[in-house]
Amino acid sequence: MTIQAKIAANPEGPIRLRDMGSFYVGGRKVQVTGKPSREVLFSPQGTPVTIDPNGTYWVEQMYVQYFLPEGSDDCLPLLLWHGGGSTGATWETTPDGRDGWLNIFLRLGWPVYCSDAVERGRSGWPCPPLEIWGEEPSRASFQDVVNRMRAGPVAQTPQGGLAGGPECQFPFDHFDGFMKGNVPRWIGTDRAVLQGYLDLVDRIGPCIVIATSQGASFACRTAEARPDLVRGLVLAEPAQSGSGNPLPEGFRTPMLGLFGDYIETDPRWMRNRDACRAYAEAIREKGAKSEVIDLPSIGLHGNTHCMPCERNNKDVAQIIHRWLKENVQP
Repeated sequence: MTIQAKIAANPEGPIRLRDMGSFYVGGRKVQVTGKPSREVLFSPQGTPVTIDPNGTYWVEQMYVQYFLPEGSDDCLPLLLWHGGGSTGATWETTPDGRDGWLNIFLRLGWPVYCSDAVERGRSGWPCPPLEIWGEEPSRASFQDVVNRMRAGPVAQTPQGGLAGGPECQFPFDHFDGFMKGNVPRWIGTDRAVLQGYLDLVDRIGPCIVIATSQGASFACRTAEARPDLVRGLVLAEPAQSGSGNPLPEGFRTPMLGLFGDYIETDPRWMRNRDACRAYAEAIREKGAKSEVIDLPSIGLHGNTHCMPCERNNKDVAQIIHRWLKENVQP
């Protein structure tokens, strides 16, 4: 029996791994000089410690966690790349406690690598960031996130929470839990973030990248820079599709784009979808399979910009799984 058959027979059973672990890739050392020392109490009754901020620091490294299921030797690894203001937790357990795409794809037999992009989560950020990156971080408020989600009608509940319309797939009754995963982000770190992803692909070898929102920009640029290694692209609601440059000679990477509901309510997302369709056409002209799917057109309604954690995330993951099996060669 194949691993896929085993999973189909027991899709909610235990996930059996042959290996798991984590590592860091990339980064560089920097020197901080000219900063004043200060005394700090690390505990209320402790002895003051002198902190000298001058010295050597590692910056721009990227944290990666991997999970290799039993029987997955014939499957390319999936690299999961999150969006802006997020971390690799995007792909883990959903805010309302269900399997995220990390677990779902493991159950479907795929090796999975889940990373925190440079300057996010466990990848950390330099101290002091202003001297290294020349800017302070930004962070989205509750109101900003709701506005950007493109969730259709959202109402305040009598208890002070939020609720989407009857078709909305986002679990708004757990919105507080979702927002606890929102983290600071820097706007001007694209070079460092891209280098981290290039270092990861160089280390892993042939792979498939699944990216959402801001992560899709880095996925496309990495695929264009490493067309021999990135064998497939899945862009879930890409904020940008492609690098803006002509596709390189020899580019043959299949691409699947996915968009949720309520696109027509937001001119920005209409432009993003048009850009993804244009990118798909450019890939087809290179002779590779490329497709952009509007989920409502195939009967999946109510998805927002956060489809990896939504109530029908298993259905969307199955679409991706089948498409990759049919169109990406190991």
